[in-house]
Amino acid sequence: MASLTEVAMWANYIMQQEEDGRMGVAAGGASGAGGVRSGGGGGKRRPSTNISDSLEGKIKLAFFVAAVGVTLTVLGMGTEFWVELAQPKHLGNNHTCEMAHYGLWKGCVRTLWVSDVDPERESCGPSELPGESNCTYFKFYTSGENAVIFHKTTDKSLSVASGMLALISLSLMVMGAICIIMALSKGVIFFLKPASFCFIVSGFMVFLTIIIFHQSVLALLASDHTIPLHHELAWSINCVGCAAAIVIVAGIIFLLLALPYNPLEKCLPHHSSSDT
Repeated sequence: MASLTEVAMWANYIMQQEEDGRMGVAAGGASGAGGVRSGGGGGKRRPSTNISDSLEGKIKLAFFVAAVGVTLTVLGMGTEFWVELAQPKHLGNNHTCEMAHYGLWKGCVRTLWVSDVDPERESCGPSELPGESNCTYFKFYTSGENAVIFHKTTDKSLSVASGMLALISLSLMVMGAICIIMALSKGVIFFLKPASFCFIVSGFMVFLTIIIFHQSVLALLASDHTIPLHHELAWSINCVGCAAAIVIVAGIIFLLLALPYNPLEKCLPHHSSSDT
């Protein structure tokens, strides 16, 4: 009986050791699989960025300002209300008069009723009055022909130069916007510097476009003096000028945000030390 009891005890002891071994192996496999999963998750960890949440908010606000400037630039450059040329009110007959307005790409000649024109106004206009319009695109960029408006001939070189500068400035604005989008998506502050360069240069190019366009208008008026014309810059010039100023301000803001330090914080200690 004693031997049978010892045999049973040893059998139970061996079976318990085997069960403990199997449980240990299972636990080790689970922990290894968990380690592999955690290691895989660590390999897909989001790369760290050097743009904080506060800086990202400032960049988005400055980008909104730049977007407003770009929108106004596109709106102003796409219209034909850069300048208005008006004949004397009673040049042809006492019933109708003609005036013209044009921009970078297209010009329109309008026939207005003299009765609708302000009696105190000596020239025909303004262009907002009801009348018939005849609009045509300029052929500077296709066949190279000059346009003739009221027997006056445009200066092709100045007109083409203003149009090309306008397109280049718009291209720089688009490149600046792409740089800001890359900075926000990749979290790399380096893209702010080329963006600021694109916006600032494009803004000054828009101002240069306005100056050259005005010179082309003066050249048009000087080409023939047989018909006196009254000219004035229209609302699109003001729109484009304001847009250029907004874009330049946005570029300066991006440049300040790209600096490794705050310029105000660098200046404030000097002021405090000078006061003491």
